[in-house]
Amino acid sequence: MKSLLIYLKDYKKESVLAPIFKMLEACFELIVPLVMAAVIDVGIVNSDKTYVMKMCGVLVLLGIVGLAASITAQFYAAKAATGFASKLRSALFEHIHSLSFSQTDVFGTDTLITRMTSDINQVQSGVNMVLRLFMRSPIVVIGAMIMAFTVNPSEAFIFVIVIPLLAIVVFGIMLITMPLYKKAQARLDLITRGTRENLTGVRVIRAFNKEESEEKNYFENTKALSKEQQFVGGISGLMNPITYLMISFATIALIYSGAVKVDTGILTKGQVIALINYMSQILIELVKLANLIILTTKAVACGDRIAAVINTKPDMVNGKEEVINTDNNEVLSFDHVSLTYKGGQGKALDDITFTIQKGQTVGIIGGTGSGKSSLVNLIPRFYDATEGKVSIFGRDVREYNYNLLRDKIGIVLQKAELFHGTIEENLKWGKENASKDDIEKALEYSQAKEYVDKKPGKTSFEIEQNGRNLSGGQKQRLTIARALIKKPDILIMDDSASALDFATDAKLRMSIRNMSKDITTFIVSQRAASVQYADVILVMDDGKLVGKGTHEELLAQNKVYQEIYYSQFPKEEAVNG
Repeated sequence: MKSLLIYLKDYKKESVLAPIFKMLEACFELIVPLVMAAVIDVGIVNSDKTYVMKMCGVLVLLGIVGLAASITAQFYAAKAATGFASKLRSALFEHIHSLSFSQTDVFGTDTLITRMTSDINQVQSGVNMVLRLFMRSPIVVIGAMIMAFTVNPSEAFIFVIVIPLLAIVVFGIMLITMPLYKKAQARLDLITRGTRENLTGVRVIRAFNKEESEEKNYFENTKALSKEQQFVGGISGLMNPITYLMISFATIALIYSGAVKVDTGILTKGQVIALINYMSQILIELVKLANLIILTTKAVACGDRIAAVINTKPDMVNGKEEVINTDNNEVLSFDHVSLTYKGGQGKALDDITFTIQKGQTVGIIGGTGSGKSSLVNLIPRFYDATEGKVSIFGRDVREYNYNLLRDKIGIVLQKAELFHGTIEENLKWGKENASKDDIEKALEYSQAKEYVDKKPGKTSFEIEQNGRNLSGGQKQRLTIARALIKKPDILIMDDSASALDFATDAKLRMSIRNMSKDITTFIVSQRAASVQYADVILVMDDGKLVGKGTHEELLAQNKVYQEIYYSQFPKEEAVNG
């Protein structure tokens, strides 16, 4: 949590002024019992109405000044807390983008969302309350004890006994509840993950009639969270009644002892009232402090979770090379490359070696889980090889600057991701300053122009979040257009034409081939028809490269390729048989 306080550095003035004004308010509040004692002992005893009115005016003045100090303190505290949360949220968001895919996989999307939202809100509330009350409450408690000594030292020893006992209770409960609040926040991560999966996969849930089971899982998790929060809340809730009880016993002792001394003439009635008022102030402030500690405990637990992400250093080091020599005919080479995912039981890729020349179309085929996507994810350096070396244009990919490397690569991911906005805005993710002509050509090459021209407003047509108002094939063609608009040297299509019919798929491959002779294209697919006309076909099986060659060569010699091909074209198998 301490490491997060650097985001308060731009709010030093507010962080200092808020406690100072709260201290001023506390000081004015500590004077009130003495004024009340004077009203009783002088004004009321002597029936001096003028003096009483004068002291009442002093009380009103103290109230107005104290209120002004309190409002000022709350303004500065709120400004510092909201500014701190804003900077922290921005820093966390930026840092998450600097982490590698493997690190975000380890944290999980659900927990990162919780830390970006709920955890930061808790920390913001904690900072706000600390600036407002952390200085005020101890000052009132200690100040009330000191003022009690000025009234009567012997009676003030009751304060000396009670305050340390109260501190033991408050801090003891805080130490018990802090790990419990962390556990409750982890449960909230689980609920966030389930909610996210349900919202994104609502169609699948309805298609398989799983509404009841998902509702049951959700309610079980929320019930478990409720129990954990009730348990820790019950422990935290003990703080108020225990402190009230201790203060009540102290007040009884104070009244009894004070009454005896009033009878003997050692104390005046006003002094006894002042001592009781100071005890009441201590009670109120300790209740505030108890609530503050509960809130602070939550904030610290949440802050530690945020700090765990921010303090995680990216495990990929950005390369320093700012120039890529695209004249090199050897576009890509894998040299004994292996890949193991964090937490993985085995190698996702095992000892892969091959070389690809400029302008070649490369087909990558294999069964589900054979490592096709893992292989192409190493090219733009989404993941780093755990063994071996991946080279682009003759240099290790780890030597290149991320932005430079990925600027040369057009990527169409397996899942078609589109963002809320117009078609034009989505395409400009590929090239920010793309002209109308660039957009039209990209749509034409991707076979998307035929349906985009039919949309209201054409490229100004508004796409909903995740492209909900487009079909699967339409989304895929737009993501392909987004990659083509940047005119990349390397184009990776990771099973990105699975929703297209065979005729459109064939037109797409032909248009990409005609787009530029220098583009090196990687087509990842489970369709033999999509890769059979590639210059080179890589056959993957269980993370290993088990075949490399043309369609004809592999069909004649490679059993894995034969199984895939004949499972899709059984008629040819019969003819050949």
